[in-house]
Order: sequence, then structure tokens, then C-alpha cells
Amino acid sequence: MASLQDIGFSAAINLMSAFAFLFAFAMLRLQPVNDRVYFPKWYLKGIRGSPTRSRGVMNRFVNLDWTTYVKFLNWMPAALRMPEPELIEHAGLDSAVYIRIYLLGLKMFVPITVFAFGVLVPVNWTGETLDKIDDLTFSNVDKLSISNVPPGSPRFWAHLSMTYVFSVWACYVLYMEYKTVATMRLRHLASETRRPDQLTVLVRNVPPDPDESINEHVEHFFCVNHPDHYLCHQVVYNANDLAKLVAQRKAMQNWVTYYENKYERKPSSRPTTKTGYGGFWGTTVDAIDFYTSKLQNLAEKVSIEREKIMNDPMAIVPAAFVSFKSRWGTAVCAQTQQCHNPTIWLTEWAPEPRDVFWDNLAIPYVELSIRRLLTTIALFFLIFCFMIPIAFVQSLANLEGIQKVLPFLKPLIEMKTVKSVIQGFLPGIALKIFLIILPTILMTMSQIEGYTSLSYLDRRSAEKYFWFIIVNVFLGSIITGTAFQQLKSFLEQPPTEIPKTVGVSIPMKATFFITYIMVDGWAGIAAEILRLVPLVVFHLKNAFLVKTEQDRQQAMDPGHLDFATSEPRIQFYFLLGLVYAAVAPILLPFIIVFFAFSYVVFRHQVINVYDQKYESGARYWPDVHRRLTICLIISQLLMMGLLSTKKLAKVTVLLLPQPILTIWFYRYCAGRFESAFSRFPLQEAMVKDTLEKATEPNLNLKEYLRDAYVHPVFKGKDLDRPRVVDEEESNPLVPTRRTSQATTRYNSEASSTTNTPVANKHGGSPGSM
Repeated sequence: MASLQDIGFSAAINLMSAFAFLFAFAMLRLQPVNDRVYFPKWYLKGIRGSPTRSRGVMNRFVNLDWTTYVKFLNWMPAALRMPEPELIEHAGLDSAVYIRIYLLGLKMFVPITVFAFGVLVPVNWTGETLDKIDDLTFSNVDKLSISNVPPGSPRFWAHLSMTYVFSVWACYVLYMEYKTVATMRLRHLASETRRPDQLTVLVRNVPPDPDESINEHVEHFFCVNHPDHYLCHQVVYNANDLAKLVAQRKAMQNWVTYYENKYERKPSSRPTTKTGYGGFWGTTVDAIDFYTSKLQNLAEKVSIEREKIMNDPMAIVPAAFVSFKSRWGTAVCAQTQQCHNPTIWLTEWAPEPRDVFWDNLAIPYVELSIRRLLTTIALFFLIFCFMIPIAFVQSLANLEGIQKVLPFLKPLIEMKTVKSVIQGFLPGIALKIFLIILPTILMTMSQIEGYTSLSYLDRRSAEKYFWFIIVNVFLGSIITGTAFQQLKSFLEQPPTEIPKTVGVSIPMKATFFITYIMVDGWAGIAAEILRLVPLVVFHLKNAFLVKTEQDRQQAMDPGHLDFATSEPRIQFYFLLGLVYAAVAPILLPFIIVFFAFSYVVFRHQVINVYDQKYESGARYWPDVHRRLTICLIISQLLMMGLLSTKKLAKVTVLLLPQPILTIWFYRYCAGRFESAFSRFPLQEAMVKDTLEKATEPNLNLKEYLRDAYVHPVFKGKDLDRPRVVDEEESNPLVPTRRTSQATTRYNSEASSTTNTPVANKHGGSPGSM
């Protein structure tokens, strides 16, 4: 391990960076000109007024009240002041439960740290093994770890016992949190106001029919099989090309606005641009006329493409959003199999409208399995290829390795300051840079897999990111660091020896993970609250694109919680805490600081800044619980591998029940609580329906749901909006163009009987011919 001096040097750098970010944030947030950057949520809710209306020109930009600067840290207690029920109402259940993950870390690791420092640190410190080894360089940090305990020593009984104590406590905390979150979700669903997704299911893989369009087929199927509850439906159009044109038109409108604002500021000369790419080369032309012409061309293309989609039957994909008269009817449809063939008429709860990922609704259902298989293979190679830069980064933490490969750097490396930077700061920041581009790659892979909601895309990306961190950042950092020092012997050893190698390497890498926690967890979280990029972008937009108050409102970038990357990162810290609790407890205080600091920061952000893209009602929690349980099992297996190298083979057997009992614990929790996150109880649905009928007897659900699941590119265009198909209330029989089932080869796919009247194709009464 590195010395206390190296750790102290790294801590000083990161603490100064964190303090600089926090001080800059505290000053910038007080300035009226930045109010929409640091409090955008209040503007979006219409609660906060624009400070630019203040009297005096200077007061519009700079806060001249010196008393506010004295209390520049008052945002911290303010972030903790809002009670959780109010936080849920203000920011949503997703955000409130996300914050509880940091609180869960404090609940888990504060008691573990007390036990580890009270029991294991004295046992390790008095082991005196390192002092008795000649020609061995070590520091006081090493004496705090399990490396200072001699092999075969009865002192290891303390580690074995505390391993069980830590596991039992971790399971207890996980169980209580799962129970709490499940209760919060059920309470949230019971008290939640009416939303379109409560009354709508997404139907996919609608079977083709030679006699009916998809629109008619969906209507007839649900009129027959859900006659008492079916209300209306909206077919799905493949509008991906139209969406791209609309995005291009929006970008072109920004250029027109930019040059019009420029001309208004300097009317003496009209702005010019060049016709080449990016305006850097080509013929010089009038910029306003040039971009206005391109905008008109795009508007014509948008109109043509929209008309093409509306008139082309092939633009309708075999999917639809089907709405019902009650939550009870919706729950029955969403949670049951619609046909004897389980591959068609697939139903699931519809995402809320803003959660729909429209691009993937056009993907044929038969492609999904192939896409997901290819994505899994690509993920494997991605993880494998990233081992190369990870190995290089880890080699930086070993001075002897650098000197062997690059001997001419020896004089520079031997300098005290350079040595401290290399061992205490450089590896963590280099690894952080490598990980910046990763979320974009993983999100793209999840989109290719074909999932239809943003929330599920985030959950799938989080799963990929979690395993990437486990393999590359954790195991990769441990194994490749050792392999760089003893590459030949490591490659030649049998596979059964790898767990022992990993176990032995864990204490050696404690310092690296301490530096990583400080870089990513301390300075990184402080940089998150500064919001430097949104600050710069807002002022650039305000300077060149803003004309009206509405433009200023649209220029805000509130951001949102990035579940796809933040969740796995938090779970990585759980893994580090669980692994090093009995190995090198010196790591635990750094993790506790991370959880405490992050809890305050993100509570501030969800209250004042973030505007979530969707609200899933904390449906991601079972994934969080599963991954935290995996972290616990990994820590137990690695502890077994470590103790097996300490001449304690017989004692190691006593640890075998741990992972088995932990798996049983996970299965019990899943059976006890997971259904609350995937199903809606019919009893609760009936209660909400009854209450709604009593309080709103004249509610027009058709009008309420009319535009809910219309593709965003069609909204705002009354003449071009796709028609929402209603139930045929006046006709108890379902009209059809079909003459006989004998004329179709699809009856085996969609009917439970043969040679019967057409309406029985859907399981109902015969229809009129």
C-alpha cells in the first residue's frame, strides 16, 4: 500500500477541489443572473418569479445583499429540511427512493465501521507479521489490514466472526429497506392522481390478418374479449424519419433566431454566413435568408412525410396503446395472457406518455431476441477490450513496474512530489476519464435491444454498467495490477488458483480504491452540484437565442437523475465497503463520507434542480436490491478465497453457508416484496375506481385519453393528428370485413376454434356480416 503521506496528499488535493467547487457553487447560486440555472425546478412549476424584474440594472445580475454571503452554506440544512412525504410530492417517488440509497449506505456502514475499528483494527495492528519480514517495505496503513496477521493465527477467528456479523447486518438493513420502499410504492399508487398509464396497456406483436388492417384488428379483438372495459385505442405509427426531420427543423429554427437576434443588436449590417458545412467555407450569403430558406424546405419535408405516414397503411406497426374504462379492467388485461399462443397479443402496462421511447415501437417483435443476443455478445467484447486501458491505468500505481518498462523516467519518479501524485491521484483520475464515455455506449446498446420505455432503458443500462464495473473496475483493477507485477506466473497458474490470487491482491489495492473514492466520490459529487456545463450553455442561449420570456424558460436545462450510471456507481461503493470491511477497514470512513456528502448534495438537486423525464414509482428497486445482494455474495466469496491462502482451509469451510444463506435471503425477499413492483393488486384498482366514480361521476375518459399516446411529432397539429378509435357502444356485435375463417391462414394463431363465425376468432359472439 501507499503510505499515509500519499493518502494524505491525495485527500488534500480532492478536499481542496471539493471545497473549491462548493465555494464556487455557493457564490454562483446567489447571483440573480444564475437563478434559472440553480433553481430551474421552481420556474418550471411556476412557483419562482424571475429575479430580472428587480429594480436597478446591477441588481438584475449581481446580488448586492452582503448578508446572504455570510450564510452561503445555508443550502445544506435547507436541503435536509423538507420531510419525505413533501419530497415525494415535489420531486416524485423515483427521486425520493434514489436518495434513500445513500441513506441506506449510512445505515449499513456506520455500524460496520464501528465494529471493524473496535474489533478488527486492534487485531490487525498487533499482528506484527510485517515487522518480522526482512527487506519488506510497508507503511502504517498496511498494519491496519489483514496482511499484518500471521498465517494460521487464531486471530483469524475474529475476522471470520465479524464476516458473519457484517453479513447478517447487511441482510437486515436490505430487508427493512425493501419493505419500506415496497410500502412507499403501494402508498404512492393508492394516493396518486389519475394518469393515462393507469388506464392503458401496450399491446405488441399484433398478428397480421389478410381481411383487416391492424387498426380494425385491434379494435375487434378488444371489443370481443374485453367488452365491458375496453374504451379506445391508438395504433402506433413508424414516425422515426418524421421525428428526425422535426429535430432538424428545430435546430434550423435556432439558427434563424440566432441571426435575427444578431441583426436586431446591430441593424446597420445584415449577418452573413457561408453555404458550406458549418458555415466555414463556400459562397458568402445573407445568413437570415439562407437559414430561413432551409427552414422552409424542412417544413415542406415535414409536411410531406407526415402526410405520407397518415396515408400509408404500412406505416402502422403491429402495436397499439389500448385504454380501458377502469383500472381494474386495465390490470386484468395487462397481467394476463390474451391468447393461447403466448407469442402474440402481448400486453404489458403502458409506460407513462413521457416515458415512451417511440423509436423502438417500430421494431418488429421477431427481431428482439436476435438483437438482444447480439447485444450480449457485443457487451462481452466491450468488457474484454476495456481490460487493456484498465491494465495500463493500474500499472501506474506501481512505481517499480513503471521503472522496469520506462527506466529513463526513474529520476523523475523518485521525486517526492511526483511519487505522491502517481500513487495518490493519477490512477483514480485516469480511470474516471475512461469511464466517462462508457454510459453513452451502454445506453446505445440498450436502445438496440428494443425496449420501449426510457425507464426500462435506464434499468437495462444500469445492469450493464454494474457488471462492467464489477469485472473491469473492481476485479480488473485487482487482477491486472497483480498481473503487471507477476505476469508470467499469473498466466501460467491453473484456474482454481485465481480466487486465491484475487483474495491475496485485495489488501494490496486498498489504497487505489481510497484514491478512487476521493476523486469520484468527493470531488466528483462536488462538481455535480456546480453545474458548470449547464451554466455556460444557459448564458450562451440567453445571449444569442432568447427573445421572449418563453425562450428564456426553454433555455433552462434542469437535468435529471441519471439512473443508468449513478445507481451502479453507488452499488460499487457498497461492494468496496462490504469487501474491505473485514480486510482493510481503513477504507470505510472514506465511503461513509461519500454517502453522507452525496445524500446532502442530491437532496438539494432533486428539490431545486432536477426535472425527471419520467416517473416509474420506484420500479427499479428490485434491481437495486438484487445487485446489492450480489455485492454481498461477492464479498463473501472473496473472503473465502483470502482466508484459504492463510493456512486456514478447514476454517474457510465454515464460511460456505454464507453465500447459500444469502441466496435464500434474496429469494425470500423477492417472493415477499417483488410483486409490488410489477403488478397492481385488483383490490387496490377497484378501490381507486370506486372512489373516482364517486368523486367524478361526469368524468369523460375518452377526452382525457384522446392525445395521451399520440406520437409527439403529431401533437399540436389538429388536422394531422391520428384518429383515436373508440368502442362501438351502439352496436353490441362487432362488424367485420371477413367472410369466413376458412379464408384465412391465421386462424390457428388467433382463434381457439375453427369453422365458426368470424367474431369467435376473438373468443366472442358471432358478428354481423
